[in-house]
Amino acid sequence: MLGPERVRAGDVVLGMDSSGLHSNGYSLVRATLAEAGVSLEKHHDGFGRTVGEELLQPTRIYTRDMLALLEAGVEVHALSHITGGGLAANLARVIPAGLCARIERTAWQPGEVFAAVSGWGGVPQLDLEQTLNMGIGMVALVPQESADAALRLLAERGLPSRVIGRVSADDEADVSAASDPLRLHVRGAKGVNGGSVVVTGQHAGW
Repeated sequence: MLGPERVRAGDVVLGMDSSGLHSNGYSLVRATLAEAGVSLEKHHDGFGRTVGEELLQPTRIYTRDMLALLEAGVEVHALSHITGGGLAANLARVIPAGLCARIERTAWQPGEVFAAVSGWGGVPQLDLEQTLNMGIGMVALVPQESADAALRLLAERGLPSRVIGRVSADDEADVSAASDPLRLHVRGAKGVNGGSVVVTGQHAGW
């Protein structure tokens, strides 16, 4: 039912909101807190609660939502759970050789906790993106004609989701362009020899 071999040029990349840091990147987070001397008991206006309470926000679990998509007959080609290593590295695992998923940061806004981690430790954005989920916890690759139905169903289930990119041919010259200092390019990942993911643009306010 799912797998990289089903992904095609023209597929749409749907990104689903994370609930926060989830269960990854806490070595980095602890290091930034120590660097800034921030207490877990400190109230953070951007969080509306203490730092410790924000860091203990439970991980969103997507199993029932993904099963609902499949059981509703929505055509889904592949899924990628965004865990350690960030969006690009995890998504690259389900992109077949010869294709590239192009992701646009303007499509979503990371939660306040990601900007806070960056500020506490002076962590460059690209380093954050290769460690934390940056607000996207699950990705579905679906054909263009299935995107609206998938987004409607996820909205009905209370899971904020949006189109964050598209799949196209993997043009080596294009994806290797270095003109954008925030351009993140991953080819294959985590032991998988596959296609590419390119992340460009910038989140509002970053």
